[in-house]
Amino acid sequence: MTHVPKYAQLENERRFLVGDCPDLSSIPFRLIDDLYLTGTRLRLRKVTYSDGTSTEFKLCKKYPLDDSTSIPIVNVYLTEDEYRLLSQLPGSVLQKRRYRRVFGEMTFAIDVFQDELAGLTLCEVESPSVEKLTNITLPPWAAVEVTSDPFFHGGNLSGIKMAELAQRLSVLLFRR
Repeated sequence: MTHVPKYAQLENERRFLVGDCPDLSSIPFRLIDDLYLTGTRLRLRKVTYSDGTSTEFKLCKKYPLDDSTSIPIVNVYLTEDEYRLLSQLPGSVLQKRRYRRVFGEMTFAIDVFQDELAGLTLCEVESPSVEKLTNITLPPWAAVEVTSDPFFHGGNLSGIKMAELAQRLSVLLFRR
């Protein structure tokens, strides 16, 4: 696909494996529960804020483009009842805690994965401008860029086991 579909918004983002993770113990987080619906490019998401103030429910679709830095995305916000109904569909689950950390002029989202992928930490940074995104100063904890690596897309991560992740990480970290 080489165009942005109607109603989609272009998301410009870069993703990195986190090396030495900064201390996150005093930073609020959002608990993200994703359900990647089987046979689709759809993701059902529940976001719960660590302070207990609110919970959001979304249905998302990301469209592939030739450039993995810019991806068309559509989000539909749902009610809790709609979420509950859709969450009965078959799919693969992924859970992570998302923290926000400012470095330089940019805010990075640091995702600390739970359950089967405990030990995996990724960070991502978004910008309205691809040029600005390309020229950012990276924090020391952004170890290996994985923006173009489909292995680290959520839909793929939701279906892998720790042994497969460990093998992939050892290959990436060995190349450094």
